Amino acid sequence: MVQNIIVNTDVKQAKISKHIYGHFAEHLGRCIYEGVWVGEDSHIPNTNGIRNDVVEALKKINIPVLRWPGGCFADEYHWKDGVGPRNNRKRMVNTHWGGVVENNHFGTHEFMMLCQMLETEPYICGNVGSGTVQEMSEWVEYMTFDGESPMADWRQENGKKEPWKLTYFGVGNENWGCGGNMRPEFYADLYRRYQTYVRQYGNNTLYKIAGGPNVDDYNWTEVLMREAGSMMDGLSLHYYTIPGDFWKGKGSATNFSDNEWFLTMQRALHMDTLITNHRAIMDKYDPDERVGLIIDEWGTWFDVEPGTNPGFLYQQNTIRDAIVAGVTLNIFNNHAERVHMANIAQTINVLQAMILTDKEKMILTPTYHLFDMYQVHQDAVKIPLHINNAHTVATDEDSFPQINASASKNDSGIVHISLCNMDAYHSADINIDLRGMISAANISGKILTATEKNARNTFEQPENVKPETFNGFVTKDTTLELNIPAMSVVVLSIEE
Repeated sequence: MVQNIIVNTDVKQAKISKHIYGHFAEHLGRCIYEGVWVGEDSHIPNTNGIRNDVVEALKKINIPVLRWPGGCFADEYHWKDGVGPRNNRKRMVNTHWGGVVENNHFGTHEFMMLCQMLETEPYICGNVGSGTVQEMSEWVEYMTFDGESPMADWRQENGKKEPWKLTYFGVGNENWGCGGNMRPEFYADLYRRYQTYVRQYGNNTLYKIAGGPNVDDYNWTEVLMREAGSMMDGLSLHYYTIPGDFWKGKGSATNFSDNEWFLTMQRALHMDTLITNHRAIMDKYDPDERVGLIIDEWGTWFDVEPGTNPGFLYQQNTIRDAIVAGVTLNIFNNHAERVHMANIAQTINVLQAMILTDKEKMILTPTYHLFDMYQVHQDAVKIPLHINNAHTVATDEDSFPQINASASKNDSGIVHISLCNMDAYHSADINIDLRGMISAANISGKILTATEKNARNTFEQPENVKPETFNGFVTKDTTLELNIPAMSVVVLSIEE
């Protein structure tokens, strides 16, 4: 049976913020050290210590915002240890992630330099769990104050005369867990206190993000919105797609069964349920949708690769990960009214990474290629999309829709439709009715697919999974007939 998709190209809805396509770089495993930072004396080509190949690759996917320094690391990070002459910086133990000692050579100046090189906006996460109000307040002063003050003077002594432009600031991270094991009422009061001293200096306007719930803790959202909603610009939400059990075994990133594929897709779709339910609570206190839902940690989480440090969270990345990313970004697009930012975890060598490195070697993952294909939605306007006669992928116990999709229209009038076939074995015949268009004169497409469920890029075969031109469609006036292969992501570009 053919599945019918209606796209109302002449109906404009919410703007899809480019920040939905954000990223996350924590001091965890080999994300910062070896992934981003190699030092100025490294034989690996670098600019002021930052890897050139990584910067070049990330610029191509147009990263809009980068979150740092954590994650759980944020609530044990004391920023003053990471500024000043590098040889004089305090060494610290990363107690959350592997118990390794790091030298703090990558700190505020280095992160801001990275953001400038990437032409991306910084998103700083402050320390509430083990830090003081004064420490957080002085960090903001150090970064953004343009004038004479102890922190601004210190910044200038450390080589940065002009303040940085900083918009996004998180007041703590996962304060229900690694950020302090707090109750929502206690954190709400702490948030009110700490954010008071996260000051706006000069023309710099901060977007303050409160630490939000763990997955489906709807009471946390209720309490935070009721007690502190008027004092926040965003509320975070964290959710990871895990086919196994978080504590007993999450499952392999590469050696997985059909049932694990099924569970992964099903649990990726749970993101829509979470956003819908948290939105409903936020709507009660913020009907104008001023406060953004900031999903600043998301992605797949599997067991680490055999033989690697379990605290480094290093995992491979297959076509399965790319499809999860496509489905999740479609969900964010479709909730663009409330979802103002999202940050996939993480950028390099950790969890669902864009890039994997091995000394001087670097490869791009299927997830990287998915983000490259989807960047066409950044700052475009969401347009309605409806799937009729939807097929399902079923087991004896449950099912999920075969096709997941979203659509947008950019400032040039180009319509982009992204379609994910979550079925590992069956292709999908689809008719797309482009309502509101006079003609579909110019159509092009890209596809990301594979012939094996665990297909991935390796240092020996770095281009095993990459986008190709998609020509599997026939045009009849403003109707498209297409066939999408199993386990594929297709992005169509349509002009009148």
